[in-house]
Amino acid sequence: MQVFPRIRSCGGVYGPREDSDLLADAVSRYAFGNMLDLGTGTGIAGITAAMNGCAVTFADINPDAVECAKANASDNKVEGKFIVSDMFSGIEGMFDTIAFNPPYLPSEQSDGAKGDIALEGGGSGRKLINIFLSGFKEHVTSNYAVLLLESSLNDYESDADRLGAEIVATKRMFFEELAVLLIR
Repeated sequence: MQVFPRIRSCGGVYGPREDSDLLADAVSRYAFGNMLDLGTGTGIAGITAAMNGCAVTFADINPDAVECAKANASDNKVEGKFIVSDMFSGIEGMFDTIAFNPPYLPSEQSDGAKGDIALEGGGSGRKLINIFLSGFKEHVTSNYAVLLLESSLNDYESDADRLGAEIVATKRMFFEELAVLLIR
């Protein structure tokens, strides 16, 4: 039986939206073992995994997000490890599952400019997606599942083909299609 958390929004933290729900649903179906919720935000994906038996590390570059995830985990009576980390810089250990909902919207800002770090993924929307894809293998066990949320705005179908990933969930929005890729 799938169990989903109650999540409250916190000021300055990306609140759960359609993309968060889509990823949390995929997490409820595919996450196992020791899981990293990278870019945790409110913690919805990690809390979903913890409620379904995973040991979870919650990580985000935003200290307010880490505190928000910690409060939401407490509200849902789950535990985990909570760390502030810029992508994998503060991550230690190996994981069976990694879930990541990156900032994927293309932005007018140059990659060095300050925009909304929870939403804007650079000119193509792929800045953090590319960093993630080039670094995740250093942090997974030999039997792993990576759940990566992407958008049609950054050509998730090409990543699925190139990586041999399975598209396990999609949701049509008014200007894009969201997808969760399962990379094994």
